Amino acid sequence: MPEVNSRHPRSGGFLSKIRKIFSLNIGTILFGLLFLYMVFSAILYLTSTKIESYQVIAGPLSRNETYTGLALREETVQKTDSAGYVTYYAREGNKINAGGNVYGISGTQTAKSNVALSTEELASIRSQMLSFSKGFNPSNFNNTYSFKYELEGSILQYAEGSGSSGGASSVISLGNQNVFRADSDGIVLYSMDGYEGKTVDTLTAADFDQNAYHETDLKTDGAVEAGDDIYTLITDERWSLLIPLSSKQATKLSDRTSVRVKFLKDGMTQSGDFSIIEIEGQQYGKIDFNKGLIRYASDRFLEIELVTNTVTGLKIPLSSIVTKEFYKIPSEYLTQNEKTQESGFTVTSVNDDGNEVDTFVTTTIYAGIEADAGGGESTTVYYVDKEDFQEGDVIENQTNGDRYVVKDVGVLEGVYCINQGFAVFRRIELLDQNEEYAIVSRNTSYGLSLYDHIVRNADEVDEEEILY
Repeated sequence: MPEVNSRHPRSGGFLSKIRKIFSLNIGTILFGLLFLYMVFSAILYLTSTKIESYQVIAGPLSRNETYTGLALREETVQKTDSAGYVTYYAREGNKINAGGNVYGISGTQTAKSNVALSTEELASIRSQMLSFSKGFNPSNFNNTYSFKYELEGSILQYAEGSGSSGGASSVISLGNQNVFRADSDGIVLYSMDGYEGKTVDTLTAADFDQNAYHETDLKTDGAVEAGDDIYTLITDERWSLLIPLSSKQATKLSDRTSVRVKFLKDGMTQSGDFSIIEIEGQQYGKIDFNKGLIRYASDRFLEIELVTNTVTGLKIPLSSIVTKEFYKIPSEYLTQNEKTQESGFTVTSVNDDGNEVDTFVTTTIYAGIEADAGGGESTTVYYVDKEDFQEGDVIENQTNGDRYVVKDVGVLEGVYCINQGFAVFRRIELLDQNEEYAIVSRNTSYGLSLYDHIVRNADEVDEEEILY
C-alpha cells in the first residue's frame, strides 16, 4: 500500500500564499484609504471659502492728523541801559508783574550784599523751595537755574524794603548794583529768535522753515554793553498757532470755526478759534487761543494734533455688516411667564377640537425702536427672530385682551459673532463710517462687546453655520 503524505504540501503552499496576499491587501487598503482621505481633505481645503476672523477693537475711524505749528504772540525784546555784569532775578517762562525785578547790572562780576529776612519772609522762601522740590524733574535740569534767578529776585525784593515800594521807576539802586524792573505784566524769556514783532500780515512762507530757524540765548556770565538785548517780555496772554495745510486738509477743515488741539509736548488739550488764511499762495490754518501761553512760551514751533475724529466706539470692517429680517411686535404685548419669570409673548391658536389654546413663546428681543402709533403718540416696537413665530400668528395682550396679528417685518443691521465657533447674529448701531470701517455703539442691546470675534467676509457665511 502506498504511503500517504500527511503534510499535504500542495494544500499548505496554497494557504500560505492566500495569507500573504490577504495580509498585503489589508495594508494596501488602509494606506489607500488614508491617502484618499488626505487628498480629499486637501481638495476640500483648497476649494472651500476661507473665513477670516476680525477682533473687535475700540477707537475712532482714523488717527487725527498731526501738524507743526508756528506760534505768534505779542512780545518785545528789551535792551539794557547799563554796561556791566548781569544777575538774573526773574524765572524764565514765569509771569512777572509790572515793577517786578528782572535783572541787575553791577560793575563787578560778583555783587553780594548781606540781607536779613524776617520770619514771614523766610517762610515764604522755604515754601517756594518746597514747591520747586516736589515738582522737580531731572530731565528739565535747566529749570534749576531759572528757579535760582526767581529765588534771588524774591530775596532782592525783600531787601528793598518798603522804601522802594512805589514801583514807578524801572531801575533802582541796591548797593553797587542797578536792578531793572519790568515795565508791564508779562512772561520773561532770556532768548530771542527774530520772530518778535512778527504778525500774520508780515509772515512769509520762509518763516515756516524749521531748518533755517535759529534762537539766540541772551543769558551770559560776561559783561554786557548798554543797548544790548537782555530779555524778551511777552505782554499778552492771547496767541496764535499757524499750521500749513494741503488742499485736501483745507477742504476738510473749511467749515470749521473752532477746533480742539492736543499739544504733543505735554498731552494737554484746549480749544481755539479756527480760520484759514493765505500766505504767498499757500493755505494755512490759524488757531487763536486766549489761554495756555505760559506752558509754551519758550516754544516757537509746536507739534500738535487736531482732534477732529471725535466719534468713538467699536471699530468693525464694513465687509462684516449684514442685514436680517425680524418680525415687529408692539411692546405692550410683551408678558411674563408666572412660573419661569421669563419674558415673551402669548400666541393664541385653535386646536383640532376648535378650542383656543394659549402658547407662551420666549424669544430674544434684538431691538426696541420707537414708532408712530398715530394721533401724535409713539410706541415701542420690538424686533424678534422670525424663527420663533409664523406670519399670521395671533398675539394676545394679557392685560386688556387686545390681539395683534404677526405680519410686519423690519430689518436690522448686524454682524456674525463667532466666539463659540458658529455664526451668531449680533445687532449693531452705526455711528460713523468711511470707505473701509465703521464705528458702532458700545451700548447696543444684544450687540457687540470689545474683543469679540466676528466674520470679516460676512457675505460668505450663513447664520448659525459651524465654522470650526
